[in-house]
Amino acid sequence: MSLAVLHSRALSGMDAAPVTVEVHLSNGLPRFTIVGLPETEVKESSERVRAALMSCQFEFPARRITVNLAPADLPKESGRFDLPIALGILAASGQIPAHRLSEYEYAGELALTGELRAIRGALAMVHHAAHCGRAFILPAANADEAALVQSAAVYPANSLLQVVAHLSGRETLTRRQPRTDKAEQHFPDMQEVKGQAQAKRALEVAAAGGHSMLMCGPPGTGKSMLAARFPGILPPMSETEALESAAMQSLGGAFDVSRWKIRPFRSPHHTASAVALVGGGSDPRPGEISVAMHGVLFLDELPEFDRRVLEVLREPLESGRITISRAARRAEFRAQFQLIAAMNPCPCGHFGHYDGKCRCTPDQIMRYRNRISGPLLDRLDIQLTVPAVPRENLLKAADGESSETMRQRVTAARERQLARQGKPNAQLGASETDTLCAPDEGGAALLQQAIARLDLSARACHRILRVARTIADLSKSERLLTAHIAEAVQYRGKSS
Repeated sequence: MSLAVLHSRALSGMDAAPVTVEVHLSNGLPRFTIVGLPETEVKESSERVRAALMSCQFEFPARRITVNLAPADLPKESGRFDLPIALGILAASGQIPAHRLSEYEYAGELALTGELRAIRGALAMVHHAAHCGRAFILPAANADEAALVQSAAVYPANSLLQVVAHLSGRETLTRRQPRTDKAEQHFPDMQEVKGQAQAKRALEVAAAGGHSMLMCGPPGTGKSMLAARFPGILPPMSETEALESAAMQSLGGAFDVSRWKIRPFRSPHHTASAVALVGGGSDPRPGEISVAMHGVLFLDELPEFDRRVLEVLREPLESGRITISRAARRAEFRAQFQLIAAMNPCPCGHFGHYDGKCRCTPDQIMRYRNRISGPLLDRLDIQLTVPAVPRENLLKAADGESSETMRQRVTAARERQLARQGKPNAQLGASETDTLCAPDEGGAALLQQAIARLDLSARACHRILRVARTIADLSKSERLLTAHIAEAVQYRGKSS
């Protein structure tokens, strides 16, 4: 047979579109041509495939070889098509049987020796292949990651020779069983932070409802310590959340199987670019906000970030997704993350400190704080001042609650939200907020006063109601009481 047809996948954002690999051999001057909008690394497959076949003692056909990657209008990138191209040449030239090719999908980069190297995005590809009812053959280095998809049939291989032996019936690849265990979390304990009872309470509320938070205070008050311990009080990940988070990290090439079902914690430096934060590039890849899917994005020294970089956070904070548009392609990534940010109150950092050593002028303080725009601040649910710890408490032993104790309350509150509306309170829409977060008479009057006194927008009002709903869930209250509104309004005060 002079024609072989195999199946593979191309990555386009979170989608792993099916690709049909067609290999045709014909008479004429020897030539190896790859068509179907291949990028440079795909075009270079011809040399890798040629060397790998010859290293494995196969005959490389001295004929005209045409490889078509369909559909033709979908860009193809990376070396993942090496394996299906090599198998297609062997099948089209009659060196291996072709009757089992359609049972599988294939992806893998070939070394010149014929060994298979790891690829990016294996989890997303296997997830889509499972829905099509086909098994997947891929490099052994990606097997643990791919096997996280419970419904997938994953067959890892170390080399091209192993795949050929499997398709020929001489040997059988062993199916990788789905991974059922999860890694142990090892986050620092919240009990180690001295004082800051109000900040710990606010973090508990943020964790329970999935709310974003800004902490403002002088250096050394424990803002970074609190943020580093925040993932330790978050509720356990569900199977769906873990799979979505792992798929995003796999697309970025940074997934570690040992951290399965552990919420990611990303802390980019303030020199990060907008592309690094939200994703992009000629071949769009996810940024930090997507890699932090169902986890935490911590931005320390918030005003030190470029203002244009911070402004790109406004849309994903509201919608939970980001669309990257380029001239040649468009990609959409999920971005459901919790933003925890920290900042100093002034350029020197000591404004409001009990020692009174700040010498910044009001104009300097205003310019410093104006580096963060009003529309971005409006999207942050909780804005809290973290004061300096009194000197007499610095040498005292820490006596606060442990992260595990806080996590139990957070988990119980999150379960109430999922049972009531199927999602955390922070993700409630406008109509859902009006229905599920209606306060009592006293709470409504208090909120009306806060709107007038703090000059709150409609968005800020809705966010106060969602935070109050989370506070009520933590106190096991079905009704939204005045006390819940009062605490939520307190967290909405100016962080100064």
